[in-house]
Amino acid sequence: MEIVIATKNKGKIGEIRDHKACSGINWLTFEDFGDFPEVEETGSSFLDNAIIKAKAISGFTGKAALADDSGLIVDALGGRPGVYSSRYAGPGATDKENRDKLLEEIKDVTELSRRSARFVCSMVLWDPDKGLVFKTEGICEGKIGFEEKGSGGFGYDCIFTPEGYKKTMAELDSKEKNTISHRGKALLDFCDFIVKI
Repeated sequence: MEIVIATKNKGKIGEIRDHKACSGINWLTFEDFGDFPEVEETGSSFLDNAIIKAKAISGFTGKAALADDSGLIVDALGGRPGVYSSRYAGPGATDKENRDKLLEEIKDVTELSRRSARFVCSMVLWDPDKGLVFKTEGICEGKIGFEEKGSGGFGYDCIFTPEGYKKTMAELDSKEKNTISHRGKALLDFCDFIVKI
């Protein structure tokens, strides 16, 4: 089975390809196609954006496309950065710039118990003939730390400590991260779905 991963984010591509439950799928990426489009995320929710991306890439490639939209929801910031997680500090912002902005905005929240947050991942599979054939959501609860720790992962991983852990997401090895992460949970649902069909 060939499925296109509808992103140019190499961190996401690596996590999807590394997920052991999805063995047997021939993953295609933007590197397998010329002029792979940049899809503008104009939705108001993670699910909206995932569908927009999957539909666009499936239409471009003529193949089934798996897309996810994910981000960080911080309670003390009223749910921000949410769907703007990857561009929180502005268009083209680096991961570091996004983290710096978030840590600055939450600096007055000095009690760890009040720095609750969660990673959310909406994932969909779009078939060029059937349209939307699968959707799911994965959530990973945790806290926002006071400083960056760890060199693994990407995005906000180095400031996010999952519930029940003392290490940040960036300090976990990829196998452990894929077991508990929002994307890992969504992928597990997706792989269960693929096995059944």
